[in-house]
Amino acid sequence: MRLRGTACAAAGLLLALATGCTGGAEDGAPATSPAPARTTGESPRGTPAPSPADPVSLPALMQREHTGSGLRLGDVLDRNSAYTRYAVTYEANGLTISGIMNIPEGKGPFPALVLAHGYIDPDVYFSGQGMPREQDRLARAGHVVLHTDYRNHARSDKDPDNDVNLRLGYTEDVIGAALALRNSGRPEIDGDRIGLFGRSMGGGVVYNTLVVAPGLFDAAVAYAPVSARPQENIDHFQRPDGDPLVAEIEEKHGTPDQDPAFWRGVSPLTYADRVSEPLLIQHGTADDTCPLTWSREAAAAFREAGKDVELRTVPGEGHTFGPRWAAEMDVTEAFFARHLR
Repeated sequence: MRLRGTACAAAGLLLALATGCTGGAEDGAPATSPAPARTTGESPRGTPAPSPADPVSLPALMQREHTGSGLRLGDVLDRNSAYTRYAVTYEANGLTISGIMNIPEGKGPFPALVLAHGYIDPDVYFSGQGMPREQDRLARAGHVVLHTDYRNHARSDKDPDNDVNLRLGYTEDVIGAALALRNSGRPEIDGDRIGLFGRSMGGGVVYNTLVVAPGLFDAAVAYAPVSARPQENIDHFQRPDGDPLVAEIEEKHGTPDQDPAFWRGVSPLTYADRVSEPLLIQHGTADDTCPLTWSREAAAAFREAGKDVELRTVPGEGHTFGPRWAAEMDVTEAFFARHLR
């Protein structure tokens, strides 16, 4: 199923703290997603009106009409025999988001990939940082590659509440990137073939996007992803460092013990039944940044919901992959080739 023009989808969340974060579902089977809200503004006689979703939640993003447009190519940053690299901007839910885009040489239209990078301190981040190897290789393989900078990064617009609101805005930026590609009208871009590829924190963005906007992408890859439970990311990355943001988050949203419903509502595992795209998860067995158990739990939850998910554990590889990187990229390219047809 394809979404065009706007993506009305599911709630997305991403707690990209330190190296990012996602979800907080209950143990056991994923909960069933809420039914789509009625559009008439009225409830049937005898049926109570649905309660409004917490504005910081996946259900709130599910109910939002997402927009993405205005893809603009700026300066040429590099040109080689395989592709040209551009500075770009696009609009996502009213914000201007910057990034880079590699456009292959030759006759298009080419399938497109949105790349969602891992956590990098926005104060030191520069446009396009985070996945340079993947940007180059995937463009050489014949993909238009749009690497989003996310809000609060590089030349993107600011969102001062994004961090305390679990960085859900990054999910909106990725949805906007796909819609901007589809709506661009550029002859190089095949708007009917779009994939999503995220690493580390960006892997959490992938999970969120799949439950927020099912059908927007054709396939997705999560590479060394963070936990799909935001509280685990907080406890793993931020709390040990004494990050003051933790106190702000818990003051605003409560702890998992104080408000378990809130934390379930920001976990993509709670809404695993909404996913419609095939998903590939790649994770090294020696990853000491994002534990492999996180990916095993996420894959199990998606499988239990009947979804097409493959978890590849890569022996001996750490968080960024080294000796096996090229071989795993062969797997990634083959996966996209099968599903972006």
